[in-house]
Amino acid sequence: MRRQVLLLLSIISSCSVFGQVSYSIPEEMAKGSVVGNIALDLGLDVKRLKLGNARVYSGDSSEYIELDSERGRLLIRERIDREALCAETTPCALHFQIVLENPMEFYSVTVEITDINDNAPAFEKSEMKFIISESAVVGAKFDLERAVDSDVGLNALQGYVLKPSDNFSLKLHSQADGTKNVEMVLQKPLDREKNEFLSLALTAFDGGEPQMSGTMQILITVLDANDNAPVFTQSVYKGTVAENAEKGTIVTTVSASDADHGLNGKISYSIANTLDDVRNIFNVNKDNGVVTLIGRVDYEKKRLFQINVRARDNGGLTDSCKVIVDVVDINDNAPTIKIMSKSTTISENSNPNTVVTMINIQDPDSGDNGKVQCFINENIPFVLKSTSNNFFSLVTDSELDRERACDYNITVTCSDEGVPSLSSSVTLTLQISDVNDNPPVFERSSYEASIVENNTPGLSIFTVKARDADWNQNARVSYILEDSPVNGVPVSSYVSVSADSGVIHAVRSFDYEQIKDFHFRVKAQDGGSPPLSSNVTVKILIQDQNDNPPQVLYPVQTGGSVVYEMVPRSADVGYLVTKVVAVDVDSGQNAWLSYKLQKATDRALFEVGLQNGEIRTIRQVSDKDPVKQILTVIVEDNGQPSRSATVTVTVGVADSFPEALSEMSDFAQDKEYDDNLTFYLVLALAVVSFLFITCVVVIISVKIYRWRQSRVLYHSNLPVIPYYPPRYSDTLGTGTLQHVYNYEVCRTTDSRKSDCKFGRAGSQNVLIMDPSSTGTMQRLQSEKSILDEPDSPLEQKPPNNDWRFNQGQRPGPSGATGGPEVAMGTGPWPQPPTEAEQLQALMAAANEVSEATATLGPGTMGLSTRYSPQFTLQHVPDYRQNVYIPGSTATLTSNPQQQQATAQQAAQQALPPPQVSVQPEPPKAAQTPASKKKSTKKEKK
Repeated sequence: MRRQVLLLLSIISSCSVFGQVSYSIPEEMAKGSVVGNIALDLGLDVKRLKLGNARVYSGDSSEYIELDSERGRLLIRERIDREALCAETTPCALHFQIVLENPMEFYSVTVEITDINDNAPAFEKSEMKFIISESAVVGAKFDLERAVDSDVGLNALQGYVLKPSDNFSLKLHSQADGTKNVEMVLQKPLDREKNEFLSLALTAFDGGEPQMSGTMQILITVLDANDNAPVFTQSVYKGTVAENAEKGTIVTTVSASDADHGLNGKISYSIANTLDDVRNIFNVNKDNGVVTLIGRVDYEKKRLFQINVRARDNGGLTDSCKVIVDVVDINDNAPTIKIMSKSTTISENSNPNTVVTMINIQDPDSGDNGKVQCFINENIPFVLKSTSNNFFSLVTDSELDRERACDYNITVTCSDEGVPSLSSSVTLTLQISDVNDNPPVFERSSYEASIVENNTPGLSIFTVKARDADWNQNARVSYILEDSPVNGVPVSSYVSVSADSGVIHAVRSFDYEQIKDFHFRVKAQDGGSPPLSSNVTVKILIQDQNDNPPQVLYPVQTGGSVVYEMVPRSADVGYLVTKVVAVDVDSGQNAWLSYKLQKATDRALFEVGLQNGEIRTIRQVSDKDPVKQILTVIVEDNGQPSRSATVTVTVGVADSFPEALSEMSDFAQDKEYDDNLTFYLVLALAVVSFLFITCVVVIISVKIYRWRQSRVLYHSNLPVIPYYPPRYSDTLGTGTLQHVYNYEVCRTTDSRKSDCKFGRAGSQNVLIMDPSSTGTMQRLQSEKSILDEPDSPLEQKPPNNDWRFNQGQRPGPSGATGGPEVAMGTGPWPQPPTEAEQLQALMAAANEVSEATATLGPGTMGLSTRYSPQFTLQHVPDYRQNVYIPGSTATLTSNPQQQQATAQQAAQQALPPPQVSVQPEPPKAAQTPASKKKSTKKEKK
C-alpha cells in the first residue's frame, strides 16, 4: 500500500487558522484501516482535538473517513469502491474538512483513492453472430463488441486476443476518450465449402497483477456474396442538449450508405455502447438514424455523452460512427448553505471580530451559474467575511448591547450569477447573554410626597420605582434606606422602605407642629456581581391637620384669675375696650381665626371684630348701664371640623377706679361662692370625717395609755414634763407663740365711691399694677395665711413683744427656756385635758370664728389672686387677742398685763403630770369656707 501526504498551511485574515492535507490510499481497504495521523501532519496536539470537539465535516456526501480524536488518526469508516465512487473520473479523491471549536478552525483534507485490479474485462454479450459472404474481400472489416473494464490505468483493458486466427485478425482503433474499438479483419477469403460455420474466441485482458481477462464467442455463418458494406457520411457526429430538455428532443441524425442493391443495401442503425446508461438516455431510430433524448440529463452529474452508432446491411456488413453529445448547463441549482459550526449564545461584552458561525456554500452549476455572492441583513452588528473559496465566517462588527437587542435573527442570503439568478437563505438565531453593565435608574430624578399628620404608624406613603435594563438576576432591584439624621435622630425612626417593592411606610405618627418636612435618600441596588446602584432624594411634606384649637394669649386665663378692663362712661361709639389676642399653631386655613361675641351682659353695647378680635363700643355708654359687663368671646379657626376656644372678658363701666373696684369685689365674691360651693362642701365633709376618725383613734389611744400609766404610777419616780399649747413655742426656741401678720384691704359699706382705708400699722395693703397695660386693674395679691403649716417657706415677721414671756413668767423650773423640754423637780402640773375638754376647745374655736366673721361686716373683703376662699385673721381667732389653752378656761388678751396674769394661771392649770411624756396636739381652730360664705350672705341680707 502506498500513501502520500501533502501538507499546506495558511493564515487567514479573520484570525481563524486553516490548512490542507492530502493522502493517497488504495480502494477496498478494510474498515478501521489507518489513513494517516492528522494531528501529527497538521502539527496539532491531541488535546486540542479533544478540547476543540474535532469532527469530520463532509457536506452531503457519505462519510467514508472518520476521526479518532483519542490518537489524532483518520480511519476508514466504510469500504471504498473507487469504481462506484468515481467511475471513469481520475484522479478519484474524497474531500472533507476537519472542524475545531474554541476557537473555531477548520482544515481541508483530500484523500485520493487509487485503483486496484479488482475488475476483469467483460463483454456485454457472451457471443456475437456474423453472416459473412464468401465473396467478402480480404481486408473486410467486422466491428466487434468491445470489452469494458471498470478499472483505470494499468488495471484497465489493455488488449484483445482472437483465436483461432486463420481467417481473421484483430485491429484496434484508439479513440479520443482513450477507449479502443475492436475490428475483425478478413485476412484470408472464406470458403463456404470448407467451413460454413466458424467459431472464434475473442479474449480481452488487462494489465493488472494478477492479469484478468474476459472472453466472448464469435459465431460466423458464411453466406454467399455481399461485397459492399455500409459507410457513414461522418465518422463523428456532434450534438448538444440542455440539461432541462424535455424527453423526445432530437439531438442529431446519423446517416450511412450501402452500394449494394436490394436487401444487401438495406441499412439498420443501432447503439453499440455497452455497460453504460447511454441507451437509457438516448435512442437511435433504426430506420432513419435520428438520435433522440428519452431520459433526463444532468450537467452536474455528467457533462458529455459519447454514443457509438452502428450501421448494418442485410449482408451483415457494418460501419460505425461516434455521436458526441454535450450537455448544456442550465442555472437550475440554487446555492446550498451548510452550517459548519455555530454559536447560539454570545456575551454582550465580546470583542469585535469574534467568530459566531462558519458556513460553507455549494452550487454545482458551472460558470456564472456557479458563482455565489453572500450577504446578511443590514443594521446589525455583524459582518460576513469570505475566508476561502465558498467558505464564509460570520463575525461581530461592533460592540453588542443586550439592552438594545437581546437577540438577533441573522439571515444569510446567497445568490448565484445565473440568469435568472437563484438564491437561498438561512436564518440564524443568536442570543445575547447579559452582563451587569447597567445600574438601576429611578423613574424620577427626585421624589416628593405628602402625608397628613397624625397618621397611623405603618401607613404607606408612596412608592419609589427603579428599573434596570439588564436581565434576570442583574435586573433584580432591591431598595435600601440610606442612613442619615433627621432632627438628630436616624431617618429609620421616621420611615422605612420595602426592599422588594420600594414602598415607603411611615414608622411613626407625624406632628406638623414639630416637623413640617424632611428628606432622605433611597438607594436602588441590582443583584449583579458586582452590584450596581443609584440614589434618589425623597422629600416628605407633612400636611397640617386641624388638631390644635386656638390659644388665647390675651387676656390671660389661668385658673380663676380675672383681668378687668375699664371703660369710662364718657366713651364714644367705637371706643376700643381691649383686644383679644389668640394664635393657632396649625397652618393654612386651619390657623385662620375669627372672633365672635358669644355671650354679653349687654349685647347692644359691645361688638367684637371678626378678624382682629378688637372689642369696641357700638353705642354711647349711659348711666343706666351696669358697672360690671361680662363678655364671652369665642375664637374659632377655619379648619374642618372647626375648633374653638372661649375667653371671658370682664369690663368695668365706671369713671373712677374705686367705683369699679367695689362692684367687681361683690361680683367676685358671688361668683366664687357659686363656682366653689360644691367643691368646698365635699372638702368639708372629708375633713369632718377625717377629724372624727382621728378623734376616735386618739381617745382610744389615750384610754389605753392612761390605763398603762396607772399601773406603774405608784412604782415610778419619773421627772415632771410640763404641758405647752401646740403653738406655744416658736422655732427659735425664744418661748414666744408663733404668729404672722395679715395683709388686708378694708372697704366701707356706705358708698361705692369711698376711698380705700388701710388697717392697723402692723398690716400692709398691696395693689399690684401692671405697667404694660393701660386702664386695667391687675390682680390684688395677699400673702399666705398664718394658719398654714409651721414649716411654711413664707418669711415670718418679727414676733410681737407683747407675746414674749419674761424669764420669770416662762413655764419650767427656775425660768428655764420654754419649749417641749422636760422640767426637773418642780412639782406636778394640772391634769392634761380630757377628751371632753379637747372637744370643748374645738367647738369654742368654731364659735369664735363665727363671731369674728359677724363683727367684720359684709363690707370688708380681702382681694387675692384667686377667688377661692383664703383664711385670713379676719375669719379666725387672733392669738394676739385671745389664746385658748386646752384644759383651761383662761384666755390671753391683747392687754400685756392681762396676758401675763392669764398666761401664768393657764400655765399652772395646763401643766401635765410628770409621768406624761407625750401629749397629742389638739386640733387647731380653723374656719371652713362654708361658714365664711354663709355669714357673709347673712350680713348682706
